Amino acid sequence: MYLIITRAFPPELGGMQSLMWGLAKEMSKNFMIKVFADYYENHKEFDDKENFSIERIGGIKFLRKIRKAQLINEFLKKNKVQGIIADHWKSLEFIKTDKSKFCLIHGKEINHPKGSSTNKRVINILSNVKKIIANSEYTKKLAIENGVNEKKIIVINPGVNPVKELDKKILKKVESLLKTKTPRLITVSRFDKRKSHEKVIMALRNLKQKYPDIVYICVGYGEEEENLKKLVKELDLVSQVMFFKDISSDLKNALIANSNIFVMPSIIHKTSVEGFGIAYVEAAQYGVPSLGGKDGGAADAIVHDKTGLICDGNDLDNIYSSLNLMIENKRYIELGNNAKDFALKFHWDKIVNEYKKNLN
Repeated sequence: MYLIITRAFPPELGGMQSLMWGLAKEMSKNFMIKVFADYYENHKEFDDKENFSIERIGGIKFLRKIRKAQLINEFLKKNKVQGIIADHWKSLEFIKTDKSKFCLIHGKEINHPKGSSTNKRVINILSNVKKIIANSEYTKKLAIENGVNEKKIIVINPGVNPVKELDKKILKKVESLLKTKTPRLITVSRFDKRKSHEKVIMALRNLKQKYPDIVYICVGYGEEEENLKKLVKELDLVSQVMFFKDISSDLKNALIANSNIFVMPSIIHKTSVEGFGIAYVEAAQYGVPSLGGKDGGAADAIVHDKTGLICDGNDLDNIYSSLNLMIENKRYIELGNNAKDFALKFHWDKIVNEYKKNLN
C-alpha cells in the first residue's frame, strides 16, 4: 500500500488538484492506495466514485496540518505501508516514520532565499526523503540552487488524461460566442502578475492593427482581474477581450479547442515561478500550440519552434513578435499539429511508469 498525502485534491479545481488525482487514480491500477486530503465542500459525491480510499481532514489550516499528521502517524503504526508520496514538503513536516518517502516539488514552494528560516525547513524535510520528484528540469535546477541534494532529485513531468470528445452543443455555443473573430488567443489561469495577462493585452493593441478581428479569451479569476478589465477599457479593446469566470470544465475545454494559440508567457514575480505549466499540455491535446515564457519550466512542455514558441515574458516587443510569427500564414496550424503529437508523451499511462520505476 502507498499513502498519498495532499493538501490539494478534487473536487476542488486546479493544476495541483488534477496532478494528485491523476497520480492516485493511475497508481491505484497497480497498488493499494489511500489518500489523506484536506476537506473540501461537497467532496463525498466525488470520493464515493473512486476505487481507492480517501480520508478528508478539515479545520483551521495549522490545526488541520497537525491533525492530519496525527492520523497518518497512527495509520502507519497499524498498517503495512510501502511508501508515502507527498504533494508538498509541508505535508511531510510532522510525519514520523522510517518508511520510504517521496516528495513532489513544483517551483515557487521551494523558492526561498538560501539560508532563510523557510529554506532551512525545506532542506531539513527534503533531506529525509528517498526521492524528490521535480516537475521539470527548471524546478530541479532551482532546487539545487537553493541547496537541495542533487543526488535525490529526479524529474517526472505531470501527467494528463487523454481528452474526451467534446459535447457538440457546447462547441456550437462557443462558435456562436466567437462568431467570425479570428485569430483566437486564449489564457486559462489565475489572474496574477506572474502570468503576464497585462503584457498580452498591451501586445493585442498592436496586433489589432494588423488583425482587426483578433480576440483574446481570458478564463480564470484572481487579484488582477479588475486591473486587467480597466486596462482593456483604457486601450479600447473591449471588443477584442472576453473574460470568463466560474465556467464548467466542458465549456473551458471547448473554448481551448476552438482557439488558435494558448498564451501564457509567464515571468518570475517575487518568489513565484511557473515550475512546469500543465496548461500548455492540456491545450496541446486539442492541437493548440502555446506561447510560453523563458522564466520557468515551460521548456519541458513546449518544444520551441516546433510545438509553440518560448519568449521573454518581460519584453512586450518579444511577446508581440512571437504572437505575430505564430499568426502569420496561420503557422499555428503546423505548430498545433506537432503539439498534439507531442502531448501523447504526457499521458498518465506513460508518466506513471516513471513513478513505478523509482518507487521500486
